[in-house]
Amino acid sequence: MDWPPPPDFVHGDPVPPPATWTRPGLVMVFNLECPGCVSRGIPFLKRLHAEFGDAVTLLALHTSLGHRLLPREGVVPTLVKFAADYAKLPFPVALDLDGGIARAWHIEGTPHWFAFAPGGELLRSVYGSQDNAQTRLQYLLEEWAGRGEDGI
Repeated sequence: MDWPPPPDFVHGDPVPPPATWTRPGLVMVFNLECPGCVSRGIPFLKRLHAEFGDAVTLLALHTSLGHRLLPREGVVPTLVKFAADYAKLPFPVALDLDGGIARAWHIEGTPHWFAFAPGGELLRSVYGSQDNAQTRLQYLLEEWAGRGEDGI
């Protein structure tokens, strides 16, 4: 599986590929020029972090696929400022500068979500940031955390 190398983690600590994960995880592929990503996707991922914390691995992957292809020096300072100062993201952010990872993952656009089981099996691929997409992801994380219909 294509995965960002450690130098491409521009905020937070590098996250190893899903095949090494011991807990489930969710990756949101996004772009700062995507209104749905910034206004709905990022806040939703922050809410999931607040609700589920360390029970899941969360990562935001900034891609150029479907958006302007900018040089690294044109993306990283803005992305770092957004993650650290504006959005105060509590999870890592990685960079897919040329869109190669997003292309390999066959994203439909941004935001696009990928839910992985421990060990890296892809469980869900969900495109969008509207309520329906968020609800499906929320239910999946609740199921992982044992809070579904059989949970508390």
